[in-house]
Amino acid sequence: MLLIPAFGRAADESIDWHDIKSLGLEGQAFSDVKAPFDRLPGRAEGVVRPAVWGLSRQSAGLCVRFVSDAPAIHAKWTLTSPNLAMPHMPATGVSGLDLYMRSPKDGTWRWLGSGRPSAKDNTAVIGSGHATGKNEFMLYLPLYNGVSAVSVGVAKGKSVSKAPEYPADHAKPVVFYGTSITQGGCASRPGMVHTAILGCRLGVPVVNLGFSGNGMMEPEVTGFIAEIDASIYVIDCLPNMNAAQVREKCIPLVKQLRAAKPDTPIVLVEDRRFTNDWITPNKKKFHDDNHACDLDGGR
Repeated sequence: MLLIPAFGRAADESIDWHDIKSLGLEGQAFSDVKAPFDRLPGRAEGVVRPAVWGLSRQSAGLCVRFVSDAPAIHAKWTLTSPNLAMPHMPATGVSGLDLYMRSPKDGTWRWLGSGRPSAKDNTAVIGSGHATGKNEFMLYLPLYNGVSAVSVGVAKGKSVSKAPEYPADHAKPVVFYGTSITQGGCASRPGMVHTAILGCRLGVPVVNLGFSGNGMMEPEVTGFIAEIDASIYVIDCLPNMNAAQVREKCIPLVKQLRAAKPDTPIVLVEDRRFTNDWITPNKKKFHDDNHACDLDGGR
């Protein structure tokens, strides 16, 4: 009888597995984490609100770059939540992996394949058919789920090693603090969140501190952000805030960051609009009020 393995399943006995933590995890700004793939340090528990702490344990924006000569890239990952998808967001974005490869022709990052989750424990071939030889890969972790373990696998005899360091003038990360939009809702794949797209295009590491429904310019969160030696801070919280909250919190946030990092640029992102605000007066007013905020009095 011929046994045909399930699609995407890797044969463990023929694969060498490499824990991605040994390859250098990117997007994690703190080393003193409670679990290996948390986004805030363990000491943030009890300091930030419980909702923020819970969301910080989801692996949005975390990734790993590595070099391999393998003709196929396998992955296995263990999720921390059995909820693989949401009604408005597919499992590939919530709980899947996303693999990119640097083009041998022009050096740009190109999508290669995805890991589609089917359970808490998953094993899959996530990339194959690419140009042979040593290539650089980037693997993005789930946006709205956590992971307790992630490994990449290659056929025995093939190599996996750390990717080259970023050039010195690109080594400091761009740090984003924001809402569900920043965290990745509702991207179809982890590499499709705008923070990842910008990181690829600019060739810089990115720290994603998006907290779905909870990006509110809170000083407790800003205190941890101010610890990060960033190239720039991007503050994109207005979709979770009203005009009164913006007036109350925006200037204190800037002053808090300035006190810690006086020379690091800060970008304050203006609110965007719901596409139906033209027929929903309350939503239109919400955006109009956010856009009209006068912060001069806080200087």
